[in-house]
Amino acid sequence: MFLFIIIAIGVAANIDNLGISMAYGLRSNRIPFIYNLIISIISMAAAYFSIITGNVLSNYLTLSFSNLIGGILLIGLGLWVTLKSTNCTEETKQLVSINWKESVVLGFILALNCLSIGFSAGITGIPPLSTSISVGFFSFISIAIGVRLGHTIGNTFFGKHAERIGGLLLILIGVFEIFI
Repeated sequence: MFLFIIIAIGVAANIDNLGISMAYGLRSNRIPFIYNLIISIISMAAAYFSIITGNVLSNYLTLSFSNLIGGILLIGLGLWVTLKSTNCTEETKQLVSINWKESVVLGFILALNCLSIGFSAGITGIPPLSTSISVGFFSFISIAIGVRLGHTIGNTFFGKHAERIGGLLLILIGVFEIFI
């Protein structure tokens, strides 16, 4: 049963990675293997840190407070994605690779969601090392798939508005996490 929970946490912590990496793909950006690996390692470290912190603080903080913090972080990330989104047109598309600085910044931004999920998992006593590895693995996979999907659907109506839609979904997930 723990294996299923560990995998579910790995997947759930990276749903936003899929959406954000699709947005990169829509803008014809590439995230090379090494930069994807950097992002995944940052997510894994954030998950490990937050799980350990959740374990330690489980005697002092409630799960509802943790959900509030996680919800606020998701809403902030959703607002950032929505407000910075641009319409992708065929004339503005050219294949560009992100650099290592962008990958580190993106890694920390995407790790914010890992913090709230990891903290919640830590409160419930989930094993930190295996859960963190799951988060890192699914981070790598979701980013690779997201960029490819973004390249594929870039010229469709959904593709041109997916970044805003993804940002709005993050906001809704954040609100859901706070109130439910």
